[in-house]
Amino acid sequence: MGNRSRSPVATDPQQVFTDLREVAQRVREGLWQEVPESSAELPAEEQPGGQISQFAQQERDRVLSAGADGLDKLAEGRTDEISDDEAFGMEAIVLLEGRPAILIQNHDFAPQEGDWAVLDGHRAAIRESIARVGRVEVSGHASLDWLGTAFLVSPDVVMTNRHVAVEFARADGAGWTFQPGMNARIDLTEEYGAPLGDGGPAYHVDEVLGIHQDVDMALLRVSPAVDVPALPTPLPVAADAPADLPGHPVYCVGYPAYDGRRNEPESMSRIFMDIYNVKRLQPGTTTELASQQNVVKHDCSTLGGNSGSPVFDLTDHRVLGLHFGGRYGLGNYAVPLWRMVDDPLLRRAEVNFV
Repeated sequence: MGNRSRSPVATDPQQVFTDLREVAQRVREGLWQEVPESSAELPAEEQPGGQISQFAQQERDRVLSAGADGLDKLAEGRTDEISDDEAFGMEAIVLLEGRPAILIQNHDFAPQEGDWAVLDGHRAAIRESIARVGRVEVSGHASLDWLGTAFLVSPDVVMTNRHVAVEFARADGAGWTFQPGMNARIDLTEEYGAPLGDGGPAYHVDEVLGIHQDVDMALLRVSPAVDVPALPTPLPVAADAPADLPGHPVYCVGYPAYDGRRNEPESMSRIFMDIYNVKRLQPGTTTELASQQNVVKHDCSTLGGNSGSPVFDLTDHRVLGLHFGGRYGLGNYAVPLWRMVDDPLLRRAEVNFV
């Protein structure tokens, strides 16, 4: 196979799946119905891009069928016989099952098959995590109406990336302020299938508390909008690291946006049915702790809009890291928050370290 696979997530099926033949069989049995990921079928006019064409479904089936053939060859040690189509299909299967980006609807997610069926046993805790993550939306920006993801880390403070905050904030002496004519808010909903302006919880960004000089992090002070309930309790942020890094199970919650850099973008958009910019649950594992760079790497299936997403420990649901990006073909990166317990900015924000 060489280096045909160029996704920024872990795409080696042998590293992701425990039983390659079992996965291949499940794919062939037609269990891939990611859209709409709910028990109720949506009307055609509400499906992404209008009506999903028969050609798109046929293309999706073709790619996944080729991937299942590739998994069988890989299980039999016939690596040299795997074609480019089969290698791409295996990457698609990894993204859809091994490292899925699961749609969130009504603050919940559909039951999962395979290795990630474990998520069902954590449903209550994951729902609590979902409720404290929102989309960073702006008014007055020249070209964008939303920028990334943020999550609640203290009673009235959310955390996101520096590169998100600088789109609407600017340095002002020793601190930061809003750029002229711009405002920001955190929308905790923006789920697939929800009507526009559905009145879900939203919080005003009142103050740019600080933008970190050394890591890709910003802290924003927020308050409830009119007729919105009080802020929920903040997420627990890990004050120490799991003992089994790398390889620890984690998940992100965020708003992946379309990423045209992905290999075969047209085929991939057919596989994901062009559903972007809405809230998703994205499980994976940590892959490396690069201490000198102050980075923890992970392989959740994140895209551009995940900037500012929390990386949760699946075992105790504390926030291990602040996702800030991926390097194409190599992996995804997050700030290891347990290494910042004594950071002055985070102490001033009263981050909920646990």
